[in-house]
Formats: sequence, structure tokens, C-alpha cells
Amino acid sequence: MDRDIHLVADPVRLGLSIPQALLLLARERPDAIFTTGGYVAIPVLLASAILRIPVLLWEGNVVPGRSVRATAGLASAVAVSHAATCAALGTRRPCLETGTPIRDMRGVDRLAARERLGLPPGERLLVVFGGSQAVRRFNTAVAEVLPRLVERVHLVHVTGDDGYAPALAAREALPPELRARYRPEPFLRDEMVTVLAAADLVVGRAGSSTLAEVTAMGLPMVVVPYPHAGGHQRANALRLAEAGAARLVEDDAFDGAALLGAASILDDPAVHAAMAAAARALARPAAADAVAEIIVALAERRQLPDASLIDRISRGGAA
Repeated sequence: MDRDIHLVADPVRLGLSIPQALLLLARERPDAIFTTGGYVAIPVLLASAILRIPVLLWEGNVVPGRSVRATAGLASAVAVSHAATCAALGTRRPCLETGTPIRDMRGVDRLAARERLGLPPGERLLVVFGGSQAVRRFNTAVAEVLPRLVERVHLVHVTGDDGYAPALAAREALPPELRARYRPEPFLRDEMVTVLAAADLVVGRAGSSTLAEVTAMGLPMVVVPYPHAGGHQRANALRLAEAGAARLVEDDAFDGAALLGAASILDDPAVHAAMAAAARALARPAAADAVAEIIVALAERRQLPDASLIDRISRGGAA
């Protein structure tokens, strides 16, 4: 019953939102608009078309969702994290590969980061984090093999709120000489840059921002895509795996044994170096600058930059 109500009510709400969007944009008169698309963006996109305000739509997944595909044609131009997304969108609008905008991680000092975390020289750091989606799978795997894992590596483990207290208890149950090698954290915000700069290997999900930050640091990854949400993460993960920058482990196959297997990458310097090089080749640490270049061009009503310039900017080259 509730679903039937929304099938009627949602289009009505969208229709009523169009004049509201028109009034707002007519009053503010922005030079350009940036959106990630979706059905909620339709009123603004339609109002922008009426008022002739240029719009840049950005999409971070290899396979865009239905709502983004439905709205991409209303934008003036499209920016994407992966070149394959342009074909998947099927839009005739200009489509440019920028990568995923992330916080500025250029110039981060690896040695200073390792010193800040108290890592002894020569020791290896594994980072395990599941983002906001299904972190329990990761927490269970860590709990299964924690003593054996920290005998081999230092471990930063992002647990989420619910997993933090059990992780602290597991840390206290370790032999005293191993406790300093395990650092559970409920979340990492600004300190995430420090942790990634100090890391040697990451185990995590396949969200667009996660992959962008990991490749920006040139880190090998064992990627465990979130199995729901239309399979978008698996498509993202496959791109890294096919490039040689990551190993893909399906969610239902990820357990303690798989985590120990992931750590074995650190035992083979040649494999680790090859994966790190592949990650660096994919990196677009200045994606935000590339997106800004496009939106400013739209705002100034001038010709859009070509793909080669956007590629160079996104990789950290000068405009």
C-alpha cells in the first residue's frame, strides 16, 4: 500500500518542485550548476534548461544507476570517473573522464605519517576498513585470525561504532608484546590520509571515493565489493583487478582465511611492487581540479576543455 502511494505521490512532488526550482534559480542566477544526478535533481535540471543555466553532472561508478542514466541527457556536460561510463550513459552530451574528486593527498609525507603512527622502520602496515556498508563482514574476518595476523603485520582496523568495543576487547586478549601492533578505530576522518600514507596494503570495499584515495596513494588493494546496490561496486572493483592494482574477493568468500591470504601480498616484493605501479597508473589525484576546469568553462560560456587536457589535469599536471 505504501509503495502504491509513493508511485503516485513522488511524481506529484517532483512536478510541484519544478516551479520552486525555477523561482530559486531565477532569484539566485547561478552561472553554472553541479549535480550527481538522480530523480531528485530533475526539477533543478528542468528549471536550468528553461533558464539556460549550464549544468555539469558527475557520476563515479563504472555502471551508472538508472536514475543517473535517466537524467544525464538533461545536463550540459557529463564528467565521469571511468571512461566506460560514457558509453553506459548513452548521452550525446560531452562526456569527460575526470576521476573521482577526493581530498588533496598530494605532497603527503609517508615517512612522517609512519612516524606519527609509531611504526618501526621496515614494519608493514595493513589497513582494513569497510566504509559505511556491511563492515560486519570485515570485523568477523579480523576477529577470526587476529593473533596470527598481527604476528605478521601491523594492523589499523576501522570497525564502525558497533564493532569497536569487541575489537578493543580482542586487543586486550592479545599477548602484551602484540597489542601495540593492532589499532582498532571506530572511524577515521582526517586521520585517514595519514593512515593511507603510512600503509603498505589496503583491504576494503569498492566505493568510488575509496578506490580513488587508495590509487592516489599508489597502494595495492584487496577489494571486497559490497554485493548489493545493483552491483555497482563489483564493476568498480573489476576495473582495478583487471588493471593489476587489486585482487577481488567476493563478499561471501571473505573470511579470516581470505584476510590472511590478502596479507600474503606483503610477503612477495615483486607482486607488491607490480600492484603498486598499476595503482599509480590509474590514479587521478587532481580529479577535483579537472571537474573545476569543466564547471568554470561552462560558467564562462566558453568551449569545454578537450579530453587530453582534462586527463593531464586530473593526473596532477598543469592546465
